[in-house]
Amino acid sequence: MSRIFVYARVSTADQHTDNQIQEVVAAGFAVNQRRIVTEHISGSVAALERPQFARLLDRLEPGDILIVTKLDRLGRNAMDVRATIELLAEDGIHVHCLALGGADLTSPAGRMTMMVMNAVAEFERDLLIERTQAGLARARAEGKRLGRPPALSDEDQVKVIDRLAAGVSVAQVARDFGTTRQSIMRIRAKHETAGVHEAVQHDT
Repeated sequence: MSRIFVYARVSTADQHTDNQIQEVVAAGFAVNQRRIVTEHISGSVAALERPQFARLLDRLEPGDILIVTKLDRLGRNAMDVRATIELLAEDGIHVHCLALGGADLTSPAGRMTMMVMNAVAEFERDLLIERTQAGLARARAEGKRLGRPPALSDEDQVKVIDRLAAGVSVAQVARDFGTTRQSIMRIRAKHETAGVHEAVQHDT
């Protein structure tokens, strides 16, 4: 016999999950109190990063039913919700959403809903990529340095090259400057690449 679980989430500690649970009961689902999982956490946190939801996943078994009042209880955006539902469906768990008329999102009708969600997720992803690229282009135009800040200042990087040229080992230089061997090796590689470029420009 299928077990019914309820996942109710609110964003802040001063909010309550009681209304969500009452909605599930009013919809005609018989709910065992031990299978009600509540969580006070921001909706901006991905579903799999929520402590209580992660514990719930460990309890769910094939054939179980998970009920939520709204789709946003299952993720931070359309992409996250889709990924969460697909993960549950792969494990044979049925997902019912009251805001969608109690539809089982793993049923044929539910899969149609998922197709719409996929389209929304694709739209969100494309917008995110577009905004990110526009932001990077704007930062470059303003002369801002992108990526992680260098482990060492420009002055220290010159000293690193001098030490390496003097025959000091990478490991010793890393210890002297309090950084990692990888950082020293990146500095050396950047210097060697710059040297090659200068030589090419000089020849031409």
